[in-house]
Amino acid sequence: MSTMTRRAVLAAGAATALAPACALAQTASPSDAYLYIIWPQDGQRVKGAFWCRFGLRNMGIARAGDKTENAGHHHLLIDASDALKPGDVIPSDRNHMHFGAGQSEARIELPPGKHTLQLVLGDAEHKVFNPPVVSKKITITVY
Repeated sequence: MSTMTRRAVLAAGAATALAPACALAQTASPSDAYLYIIWPQDGQRVKGAFWCRFGLRNMGIARAGDKTENAGHHHLLIDASDALKPGDVIPSDRNHMHFGAGQSEARIELPPGKHTLQLVLGDAEHKVFNPPVVSKKITITVY
């Protein structure tokens, strides 16, 4: 094995050994952080598209990628049943809406029927804080 190949193999092994430690890195949140949905309220019936408004206390809002301490950005989970743990990267799909520009409200359009909504605050890298900053899960009916 050439010296160049041996170095490449050693470098790849070192990167692999460090990968789990990097994956476990978690951003700390204050224990008194409180995330909530301002509107709609739990059990409410809404007609068609609606504005969903987000509330946060004891932390700040920052854009995705901004590593300001005690700040993050909103993610709205719609009809999501998965339990996210500290350090998990929040998925980006139709059930996990990202608001990386620092938005605190969004116009949401859902098909008629019952739906669940829950907010999760993500850090600069869309990871769940430790401890997680999540709202109560609410149920609404769209008609």
